[in-house]
Amino acid sequence: MTSENLKKISMFEKAGYASGDLACNLIYTTVSTYLLFFYTDVFGLSAAAASTMFLVVRIIDALADPFIGTIVDRTNSKFGRFRPYLLFGAFPFAILAILCFTTPDFSDMGKLIYAYVTYVGLSLIYTTINVPYGALTSAMTRNNQEVVSITSIRMIFANLGGLIVAFFVPLLSTYLGNTSGNTVLGWQLTMGILGVIGACLLLFCFKSTKERVTLQKFEEKIKFSDIFEQFRLNRPLVVLCIFFIIIFGVNSISNSIGIYYITYNVGREDLVKWYGLLGSLPAFAILPFIPRINKWLGKKKLLNYALLLNIIGLLALLIVPPSNVFLVLFFRLIAAAGSITAGGYMWALIPETIEYGEYRTGKRLGGLIYAIIGFFFKFGMALGGIVPGLVLDKFGYVANQIQTPEALTGILMTATVVPIIFLILAMIDINFYNLDEEKYEKMVRELENRDKVYIDNIDEFKNKKIGRSS
Repeated sequence: MTSENLKKISMFEKAGYASGDLACNLIYTTVSTYLLFFYTDVFGLSAAAASTMFLVVRIIDALADPFIGTIVDRTNSKFGRFRPYLLFGAFPFAILAILCFTTPDFSDMGKLIYAYVTYVGLSLIYTTINVPYGALTSAMTRNNQEVVSITSIRMIFANLGGLIVAFFVPLLSTYLGNTSGNTVLGWQLTMGILGVIGACLLLFCFKSTKERVTLQKFEEKIKFSDIFEQFRLNRPLVVLCIFFIIIFGVNSISNSIGIYYITYNVGREDLVKWYGLLGSLPAFAILPFIPRINKWLGKKKLLNYALLLNIIGLLALLIVPPSNVFLVLFFRLIAAAGSITAGGYMWALIPETIEYGEYRTGKRLGGLIYAIIGFFFKFGMALGGIVPGLVLDKFGYVANQIQTPEALTGILMTATVVPIIFLILAMIDINFYNLDEEKYEKMVRELENRDKVYIDNIDEFKNKKIGRSS
């Protein structure tokens, strides 16, 4: 039991697991980065209507997370607890993504309703895949260094997905649109290609991974109200939830406003793909060394330094003249280095909160805790989705026109000042995280001992369960 739960994971399995995040990012990063622009400049929705829809959809999606997490934790199939959702959700995920970038010839109200239905559907199926996918890490091993290693490789693949999306989606959609003479068809075909690739990668992830920490105690009953017990007893989870809101809000704002900033402030629409590329590029230089940096600095210093680097890059973008393209791209790279480090490492802390929750409550709630995290990071993405649209509308943005100085100021403030404020709040929050390396190792030893006692006395527990049922 102990050696299996703490064993090292092969590089093939780590890469197989990471391919799941590559799949999700090929599809969902395209949505989070380009869907607002698609809705306003291609589909024909107003910025205010699209932004309101982003908020409403995120709220619906976030409210569904805990219910999906509860269902996941109750799952007991021949494929395991988490992996079946990768198998059965892959192609529905791809189909709904394609529908989001499809523009039927409806009235203005019909278009808005269609956008709501398809976006809600995509968000719900994404949650149904992503909650068990994330929780799968905690089922693969209890070895903290292996979790950090798995997460680092996962984030490399995730950023590879972001890089592909940032660079090739504008290139491919423009090429296919020009070739067919139909801009809408160009976007639809692009999403179709990414969707099929993503679905196949999810199937590979399912096939190549193994659940090891799968002990399901007979007396363990998972229910929705367990959420409130976790919030009461699991301080690391509460701190991490707040951190996720902030970081995903910042990332969502930066991703969605970047295309406006480069197109209108810098005046170089041809650089959109390069600006997006630089948002993902530092991942390949930084993330392979995260396990080593984690050993050297520890959790809090690593995250604080990363957030500070992000702030420095954004402050520079606020000051640098948009006409100086070299400096704009350079400081975009600096900000991205900090953002990627913090955003990549924070996922490695989630399995710790699962272990801590089991330590305090006796229940291992991988699906539910990932759903709780999902609720909060989607709330952050909702902020990231609505803030740019509302600011653009407030400052008088008009699609496909030369922008007024007021509109350009609104774009610049949204790209720099707003994220900086949130990042400062993130630095304050993470310093309340109270689970250090020594405490974590002690906790895992205790959990392993509990599991051993349970297995040694499993027949007695079964008999007690049967006795209570009768």
